[in-house]
Amino acid sequence: MKTRGNASRASGRLPILSTLIVVAGAVAVTLALGSCRPHRVPKDELVVLIESPPRSPDPRYALSAYDFKLGRLLYAPLVSVDDLTVEPKMELAKSVRALDATHWEVVLRDARFSDGSQVTTSDVRYTIDSMRDPATGSRMRQRFLDDGLQKIEETGPGRLLFTLSHPHAPFITDLDFGILKRPPPGSKPDRSVLPIGAGPFVFQSRAHDNWTLRANPYFFGGAPPTRTLVLKTIRDDSSRLLALVGGSADLTQNTISLLLLDAVAAQPRLKVMTAHSSVYTYLGLNCEDPILKDRRVREAIADAIDRASIVKDKLHGHAVLATGMLPTFHWAYSADVEKHPFDPALAKRLLDEAGYPDPDGDGPKKRFTIIYKTSNDRLRVAIAEVIADMLGKVGIGVELRVNEFATFFADVKKGNFQLFGMQIPEIAEPDLYDNFFDSRKIPTRQNLDAGGNRMRYANPALDQLLDEGRLEMDREKRKRIYGEVQRVLAHDLPVISLWHEDNVAAMRKNVQGFELLPTAQLTSLARTYKR
Repeated sequence: MKTRGNASRASGRLPILSTLIVVAGAVAVTLALGSCRPHRVPKDELVVLIESPPRSPDPRYALSAYDFKLGRLLYAPLVSVDDLTVEPKMELAKSVRALDATHWEVVLRDARFSDGSQVTTSDVRYTIDSMRDPATGSRMRQRFLDDGLQKIEETGPGRLLFTLSHPHAPFITDLDFGILKRPPPGSKPDRSVLPIGAGPFVFQSRAHDNWTLRANPYFFGGAPPTRTLVLKTIRDDSSRLLALVGGSADLTQNTISLLLLDAVAAQPRLKVMTAHSSVYTYLGLNCEDPILKDRRVREAIADAIDRASIVKDKLHGHAVLATGMLPTFHWAYSADVEKHPFDPALAKRLLDEAGYPDPDGDGPKKRFTIIYKTSNDRLRVAIAEVIADMLGKVGIGVELRVNEFATFFADVKKGNFQLFGMQIPEIAEPDLYDNFFDSRKIPTRQNLDAGGNRMRYANPALDQLLDEGRLEMDREKRKRIYGEVQRVLAHDLPVISLWHEDNVAAMRKNVQGFELLPTAQLTSLARTYKR
């Protein structure tokens, strides 16, 4: 993890960055003149800036990234991967162990909900039963169907026995969901009222898109040092920076453009922190497309992209080139896979072999044209434009289509694309490969949420490997299985692995204790304070 103060490189930034910082300074001066001093957040309050508002932190209904981040602050899970190694970490569970291939024992720690009541096995059962109930409408229900969960028994004080219909190695990480306090008998469900949780913070109020939380004095990890936590939504990039400069906010994570990092670090009262992440950036290819179904074309696209130069120029070096979905620090990562370094000459030969000769050599005519879809995030659009230019240099025409995220993602789920750019956050369990590459997880017209294999990639041999990885309980054997999974995918290329972007936080210099986690969760706010 790196922390940067006044950056010497700031003097070489683009004029637009200098202009932005001048504007920020002008705003700060205006504030000072208009109110004698700039607004400052009280010392016992922490204001964290986010770019889109959470809607439902209830673990049963959470959908967006910020739903999950806020939910993790309010609801403690049995197990999490909120550490630097993305290994299972005990939270409300004191221990989780497999008694045999289909029976798991969970022992609870001595923990309390935010109202001071004990966390019991009955609360755990209620949470899971609520998620499994079709009437609840929870997206978590599918997790327990995949697990083959048949029965939960309370075998003693603080002890639970889970019985599965079949071996399921990812079960321990599948316990990563917030536990809710069981409501009184006879209570009617009310989605407008947040359940009681055992996380480090407690919901206090919501005003428009801003959420205010207070410290939970009963949190098993110790009451947070900050009494009040505010998650404040500011959608505009520049406005978030101005809020930090002006002192009306304390911290933000992954919301400041990488182009502005030097400018942020040059501010005397701000600092920047960066660390490697598990977030996976990739290009998805439609494997049913008449052109892209040829593996040689997919490899040519991979060989035509100079990923290193994009990381250097667009991400300012804040990313690690990826060889697959898993980051290099993951326990199941394998480096023994086909690599696809920048090689435009090889890309041209592959396209020739695939039956797409260049009609006029280095002239303007293209071998063929593909549609590349991306969200309207400015950085994603800038990256897409660079990739389109690189593909054009080997004779591939690109029609770039940019939409706001909801429209873009709807097209991806429908298979209405040839090429798209996307990210996968929070990669911890290698069983995630199953959702994205198992042929049984290809979305259908009847069920667009049937799975994440939106590339429509089908390989029976890979399906078999994914089944073996899910059933195998021995970690070393699982690692070998997923090593082969990575080799198959690196060869077949249903996706082109780009990089793992760094997590980046910008904050006031008096903020202490914040830690960047590979999953980009905000749980370290429970240990963050201002000096």
